[in-house]
Amino acid sequence: MKAKEIRSMSDEERAKTLEDMRMELLRERGVVAMGGTTSNTMRIRELRKSIARILSVEREVKQR
Repeated sequence: MKAKEIRSMSDEERAKTLEDMRMELLRERGVVAMGGTTSNTMRIRELRKSIARILSVEREVKQR
């Protein structure tokens, strides 16, 4: 997810997306911790980066 897309979202949409991504990351990490394999190994990295982008945009909005 690009920062431009995140900036175009409303506050509620960003919060919902952030919550969904955190839950998905938790599930993916759980699968790996239990010894399973994920269908897409890069998904964990993508989720972490997207979460960081959302949090960065939220900080930008709060500073304005």
